[in-house]
Amino acid sequence: MARGLLSALAGAAVGAVAARAAYAALTRARPLDPGDRWTRKNHRGEPLTLLEGPAFVAGSTAAVALTPGLPGRVRVAALLAGGGSGALGAYDDLYGTTSAKGFKGHLTALARGEVTSGAVKILGIGATGLGAAALVSDGPADTLVNGAAIAGAANLANLFDLRPGRAIKAGLLAGGPLLAASLLRERPVAAALAAAPLGAAAALLPDDLGERAMLGDAGANALGALLGLAAVTRLRRPGRLALLGTVAALTAASEKISFTKVIAGNRVLNHLDMLGRRPVDPV
Repeated sequence: MARGLLSALAGAAVGAVAARAAYAALTRARPLDPGDRWTRKNHRGEPLTLLEGPAFVAGSTAAVALTPGLPGRVRVAALLAGGGSGALGAYDDLYGTTSAKGFKGHLTALARGEVTSGAVKILGIGATGLGAAALVSDGPADTLVNGAAIAGAANLANLFDLRPGRAIKAGLLAGGPLLAASLLRERPVAAALAAAPLGAAAALLPDDLGERAMLGDAGANALGALLGLAAVTRLRRPGRLALLGTVAALTAASEKISFTKVIAGNRVLNHLDMLGRRPVDPV
């Protein structure tokens, strides 16, 4: 357990330091400006920066690149999953349109011959997920299951990025137990893979909660993909199938119901969602 703990601590520390350094450098180079492509309006109509996403990608990928104890194939898989999904998410952040929404909307548009930025992202993240999975899987069947889980987790994390801190909190709530289980079961590789994005995400949480920045597709997709990779590395086949089923079910549910309404209607979930946030503006 000691070796796994040291790797996890190193991954979390490097991720946190690198993410904060990248965020400081990026926001210094591109200050908040309503005319800048990296500036968006939040749910209150106030401006914030999307540069938190690239900062997260930089921090988490730096961590998996530098954390000791990761086999070369696993390190490459993490760089592909995190960096690939982050780059595709950034493309959608910058060039996405609202002509189609949701997983179903983008695929429906694609079936009509309309290639939306969302469809490019979905197909691209699917490809990077499969590529990453191929590096850590045993055979084609495992690769398909693991690749779908990684890509699905990337998409699911992005569905939570609608309120300050929500996507990061969801990542911490999902990744924390995964990290703990990996350490207790002496799975140092999975522990290091989970710790790297968790450290980067936790370091950026104050700016997210303070409504100065948001992960956007770049950060949320990368967070989900990296945690998905850590999960498929840690879990046995029944657990990976359960993970894939859960991710698929939640993604399908998001097409019909609003996660925001569900969270607001549940006292415990709403308390967690509002923890550290500014009060909701009165209607």
